[in-house]
Amino acid sequence: MNILLFGQSGQVGWELQRSLAVLGQVTALDFDSRDHCGDFSQPDGVAATVRALRPDLIVNAAAHTAVDKAESEPDFARLLNATTPGVLAEEAARLGAWLVHYSTDYVFDGSGQQPWVETDTPAPLSVYGRTKREGEQLIQQSGCRHLILRTSWVYAARGGNFAKTMLRLAQERERLTVIDDQWGAPTGAELLADVTAHAIRHLQQRPEDAGLYHCVAGGEANWHQYAKYVLEHASQAQPAIKIKASEVAPIPASAYPLPAPCPHNSRLDTRKLQSTFGLTLPPWQQGVARMLNEIL
Repeated sequence: MNILLFGQSGQVGWELQRSLAVLGQVTALDFDSRDHCGDFSQPDGVAATVRALRPDLIVNAAAHTAVDKAESEPDFARLLNATTPGVLAEEAARLGAWLVHYSTDYVFDGSGQQPWVETDTPAPLSVYGRTKREGEQLIQQSGCRHLILRTSWVYAARGGNFAKTMLRLAQERERLTVIDDQWGAPTGAELLADVTAHAIRHLQQRPEDAGLYHCVAGGEANWHQYAKYVLEHASQAQPAIKIKASEVAPIPASAYPLPAPCPHNSRLDTRKLQSTFGLTLPPWQQGVARMLNEIL
């Protein structure tokens, strides 16, 4: 299989280089790649790359993910999150290639307490959410064979993440304040990459299972619970680490206003994914513990 991966240096893209390698030859590109255009601000260049390489599978791990910054640059966010993925979908349709794309819990308004299912009506609150939703729609309308995975709260050992920030602050401050009224599931880039590879192999045999799925780790947490788990596990796994913070206080999101509204309910129901692809998604704590053991 000839595989073309966009967004190779991102958290998910980095792990996909590993997981996709068992399926075929992977050409991995980023925005600054030299041999072929992987810059999503240049949709014509990206289209030319697809035409030149003629992949059997296109995996898009590139996106504008700076949620707050997107509020001040909506046209640029739309270009990266909607326009260019739409162009990719059109090129995939012409080639008869598969397209894998990643979306987000931000397509929902975060109301209620029940996990969102794939058939729930999106109502994004932010530029980021609206542009990601438009990207989904353009792919669905293109007629290409596709797999869209909505996920949330993505982290990886590589690069910055919430857990690393909490560890750093806990060593600098005696008191931390962390939001406790936003709920989701911390999801490892490694898990997303492995699920992707498994799903692609499945779809080669059962193409009728193409479509949109929710993919997050098992269980749920708020950011306050997540932070406390990180600090407790770090203290046990690495006793030499000097945690200065003696208090991790819960606060509402309203006490920490940001340019982009964040959904309060980012729970995603993964039963469709698990039943269709024969998967069991592990509890979020398992992936976070593994990541912490790697970085400590």
